[in-house]
Amino acid sequence: MKAVITVIGKDMVGILAKVSTTCAEANANVIEVTQSVLQEYFAMVMLVEIDNLTTDLTQLEENLKKNVAGMTIHVMHEDIFNSMHRI
Repeated sequence: MKAVITVIGKDMVGILAKVSTTCAEANANVIEVTQSVLQEYFAMVMLVEIDNLTTDLTQLEENLKKNVAGMTIHVMHEDIFNSMHRI
């Protein structure tokens, strides 16, 4: 199973490192990452493997928001993400 993590906000040093570390602490394996910096704004979409997650997705999202303060962060199970984007 996979989850999609989105991170958006003002660019600052260490965003990717903080998100990756928080995922590693929860045993979420980062599969793929895309990120962009548009002037002073940072945007990232990350796909993580959650089969061996040591917490639930709600707690992972809370931990990410705590560890990467000032950013808008969402964590969504791939099934929900796919359902939302099905035409």
